[in-house]
Amino acid sequence: MNIKIGELAKRTDCSIQTIRFYEKEGVLPAPTRSDGNYRLYNEGHIERLRFIRHCRMLDMTLSDVSTLLKYRDTPNTGCEEVNVFLDQHIDAVQTRLEELAQLKLHLLTLRRQCNQPVSVASCGILRALSDCSCHTN
Repeated sequence: MNIKIGELAKRTDCSIQTIRFYEKEGVLPAPTRSDGNYRLYNEGHIERLRFIRHCRMLDMTLSDVSTLLKYRDTPNTGCEEVNVFLDQHIDAVQTRLEELAQLKLHLLTLRRQCNQPVSVASCGILRALSDCSCHTN
């Protein structure tokens, strides 16, 4: 089965530009070409692109995806490194969650600076944002 890039995009819910980008970055192998020089993709491209998209939906970087694809492309090796890799990603997500919780608290504190409608010149939020002692750690 050979399909053109537009059909690949439809089947994987991925834009043509993204497909070309993944090819350029080397995470999606270059397709064969037709006599008319059209890109021709096969079932392997569909499967690989779905894998890439799933990883990206899990907030993995393209570098992370590339690493996982290397593991995936060597199916007879042990998966211990994949487990370690995912544990590290889980830890990074946990750290981001904690940082986002701190950000939310900071924003809520900032929001409390202006509880009533006043002129912009008197806005406590804008005044607090201008204060150099404001930290977002």
